[in-house]
Amino acid sequence: MKKVLFSLLALFSISHAATGCVLVQPSDMNVTWKAYKTLGKLGVDGQFTSVKYTPSALEGKNFKELFVGSKVSIDTTKITTGNPSRDETLVKFFFQELKATTIEAKIINIKKTDKHTKGKPRTGIIDVEITMNEQTLIIPMMYTYEKGLFTAKGTIDLLDFAATDALISINKSCYDLHKGKTWNDVTIGFSTTIEATLCSVEIKK
Repeated sequence: MKKVLFSLLALFSISHAATGCVLVQPSDMNVTWKAYKTLGKLGVDGQFTSVKYTPSALEGKNFKELFVGSKVSIDTTKITTGNPSRDETLVKFFFQELKATTIEAKIINIKKTDKHTKGKPRTGIIDVEITMNEQTLIIPMMYTYEKGLFTAKGTIDLLDFAATDALISINKSCYDLHKGKTWNDVTIGFSTTIEATLCSVEIKK
């Protein structure tokens, strides 16, 4: 029995030594956004509180194995900006003005931007296919990986998603607060934790 166990351990060690790190991620993801108001372009931070994340894999040798094919389904009626009254206004006069109350997203590609320097965060571009208001676009997002945290950030134009009516609706509802200006560009982002295990070599993209 001991010989069998030692053999299995040896095979396990050899297989992982050949591939390097094993990256492990949980099956959850934090999705945020920042909208802008007034001519001074003041930011309003928000977070979706009902996000269903379906990873393509829970572990892999690199970010591509972990992320490409992963999907996110977001319930846009469940948000928080730290202000319950504002949350209700945004849901009623913006999100519910869209043709669907969900946003679907799928990660379709990921690539590093340059050679990694030891001690510096890993960076690159992740392409996300986003379906909102029955419009589908591929949005590039810059990602950073540092100290176990993977974050990505990009920008969408609401007009590209045919959300003009919803934009007019929220601008009209908040005209005085926004001083007549609600911007059509929105910063979007997501984050998740990734643990590197069973390795002593550098992580690949």
